[in-house]
Amino acid sequence: MIRFSPVLHIVSLLLILISLFMLLPAGIALYNGDIESAEAFGFTIIFTIVLCTVLWLLSRPKNGTKHHLRTREGFLMVTASWIAASAVGALPFVLSGAIPSYTDAFFETMSGFTTTGASILTAIEPLPRSILFWRSLTHWLGGMGIVVLTVAILPFLGVGGVQLVRAESPGPTLDKIAPKITQTAKILWYLYLALTVLETILLMLGGMDLFDALTHTFGTLATGGFSPRNASVGAYNSGYIDWVITIFMMMAGMNFGLYHKLLNGDIKDIFRNTELKAYLGIFGISVLIITISLLDIYGGFGKALRFAGFQAASFITTTGYATADFDLWPMAAKGVLFFLMFVGGCSGSTGGGPKVIRLVALFKLALNEMRYMSRPLGIFRVRINGEPVKKDFLYAVSGFVLLYLLCLMVVTIVVSIFGTDITTGFTTALVTVGNIGPGFGKIGPTMNYAFYNPFVKWVLSAAMLAGRLEVYTVLILLTPSFWSRR
Repeated sequence: MIRFSPVLHIVSLLLILISLFMLLPAGIALYNGDIESAEAFGFTIIFTIVLCTVLWLLSRPKNGTKHHLRTREGFLMVTASWIAASAVGALPFVLSGAIPSYTDAFFETMSGFTTTGASILTAIEPLPRSILFWRSLTHWLGGMGIVVLTVAILPFLGVGGVQLVRAESPGPTLDKIAPKITQTAKILWYLYLALTVLETILLMLGGMDLFDALTHTFGTLATGGFSPRNASVGAYNSGYIDWVITIFMMMAGMNFGLYHKLLNGDIKDIFRNTELKAYLGIFGISVLIITISLLDIYGGFGKALRFAGFQAASFITTTGYATADFDLWPMAAKGVLFFLMFVGGCSGSTGGGPKVIRLVALFKLALNEMRYMSRPLGIFRVRINGEPVKKDFLYAVSGFVLLYLLCLMVVTIVVSIFGTDITTGFTTALVTVGNIGPGFGKIGPTMNYAFYNPFVKWVLSAAMLAGRLEVYTVLILLTPSFWSRR
């Protein structure tokens, strides 16, 4: 039987942590004399802390013990945390008047925390800087994972941190880079913070002010894509900025455990990493094809390479930034970008999508099946990183891909029922479940999601959550067996 008390206890702590991060945009609002936004953040902070403190006290374990989550409660806690964080995070948008509709505000916030980057905003630059900062900060918090952050900062929870992080982490496996999961979470966030500082400095050297550099860094490293500019990164028209963000998007799409190995001098493990080689190989081939198709448009290899590299990195990492209206590009370029929507970043990265490791595993499995058909007596094993893969891993990957495609089909049907053409409908499903953001058709790089009705926006919010939590974590809550007393 599901115990709700430990779930409520931890979710309330997480919401208090989220509200404390709102002090940053509240400070920006006060600095800029934006009293309305400051009051919106202030009310949200006070309301959340008071309410969640009461809930935390009411759900405390008795006799001074600690809550210990069981597996099912862990899944429920992770899903509830992301929904609650989005519900609270949407309040400043509504209270400040920046986004009057709570449905739109929830959609925008869920898109931020899940690092999707889909937006309902038709005009971004007129909004207060504090609101835009909070909008981008949701990316940064959601990129590495709000539950991972909680495990790192609040180690006294004693609630089985491994299963919580596993339920939230992107990818089919969880790489523990330290003996304790708390240490692993801290190391990941230290690496994340270090890259944040580095990219911010490099963008400022390219001419951005601190605000623009921070907000674009949040969107880059979280592979989210929110920008304080209507024209996204293209507003700066800078080759230097384009290449800096391209490089950091690719870095964010890599397994963060590899950076820890690099710092420890484990170079051999990095070079033999199958997923990394496939990730870079797919990116390189895609960039080459797109560059060739853009030569006539941009009139030179260097400029074509710059735009091709940026957009390919944006799509494969599911970031969603744009420097050009790629919906107007030749079909060959758009075809490659469409393919990259099905790839995603590496496991253990901040990227969304199916993940490279799953595609590699399925591709190798398919090759083995063809070998077996021609040599029925042969014994063939799928190998990743030079090691044979267990069948349980392949079963999990196959199940994930099936559920992922099922989610795409359901969302496409729902969106199409409300009058959207099939291109826009399928692309909408693909970019929300895959946490990509912009797509083709009516949700292209110069468009937004404002035209969808409220019901569709709630469905898309659920799709973004399912995609960010790797489908299983959310869909398992919909099965009768999950709620059974056994």
